[in-house]
Amino acid sequence: MKNDIFNISSPEDFSKNALEIFDYQAEKCAVYKRYLESLGRSKPTNIEEIPFLPITFFKNLDVVTEQIKEDTPFFLSSGTGNSERSKHWIFDVEYYLTSCLHAYKSFVGDPENQVIFALLPNYLEQGNSGLVCMFERLIRLTNNELSGFFLKDLDELRRKYEQAKATGKEIVIFGVSYSLLDLAARNENYESATIVETGGMKGRRQELSKSELFNQIKIGTSCKKIISEYGMTELFSQSYAGEDLIFSSPPWMKIITTDVSDPFSIVVGRRGVLNIIDLANIDSCCFIQTQDIGIQLSNGFTIEGRIQHADIRGCNQLVE
Repeated sequence: MKNDIFNISSPEDFSKNALEIFDYQAEKCAVYKRYLESLGRSKPTNIEEIPFLPITFFKNLDVVTEQIKEDTPFFLSSGTGNSERSKHWIFDVEYYLTSCLHAYKSFVGDPENQVIFALLPNYLEQGNSGLVCMFERLIRLTNNELSGFFLKDLDELRRKYEQAKATGKEIVIFGVSYSLLDLAARNENYESATIVETGGMKGRRQELSKSELFNQIKIGTSCKKIISEYGMTELFSQSYAGEDLIFSSPPWMKIITTDVSDPFSIVVGRRGVLNIIDLANIDSCCFIQTQDIGIQLSNGFTIEGRIQHADIRGCNQLVE
């Protein structure tokens, strides 16, 4: 099944693969199997009937289809204060990186043609980050000594940015929201860069709407192109949006929105809970109910905020 996912090219192909993987996970993923049994919904006939596992299950339970071994790696969600962090067991790191790289190339560009600066201080500090794992590979693929991670040394970032301009390569600055706002506050010119933000104020700044965030970054950096990345520890794949704030996903992902008060009532064109089918999640669960509110559109989806009382997360969830 893994070999087929990245070759999906049509809705029919997606549905066929999704239903096959559902049958596999309904049997092999003990957590998902028990959840389906409790709902009495274990025999969907189409993808709209597939139940989504609440994302909070990753905090207290091992959502896996494989047997966990002593050396099995895992990713932890970012968190603030004493909040409990979700754990995603990773049985095939290279497969995770393949999914990430496919999506990145489609929406941001080929890292071999780029210099990448990653502003991910909290992810580096907390450890076991899928995002750091992803950017370690992307940075390596640039094959450029200027590329790298930055904690808080924005003077060093500025110096390397000036050097990168002379290479003739694309320059990508990827960072969490509060780090990019720190960068914007310096009022330095980064017009040659593409800035990719992944959300996450971590309690260090006031939450902003996505449009306000983009505006402040653009004013402070003179950047002409800003992209938003939407991903999370519990998923293998990411979605991306330009300044229209409409997120697009790779062919093996699909967003389905449901009514806030009824998880089995699908809504389109109005606010609802974002449910994600990520077929790259074969070793855990591909069918995840998030705690995000958004609108499902014909050409993608938007993010409108968080379900009330949902934990603050570090994966591109900004509240209006």
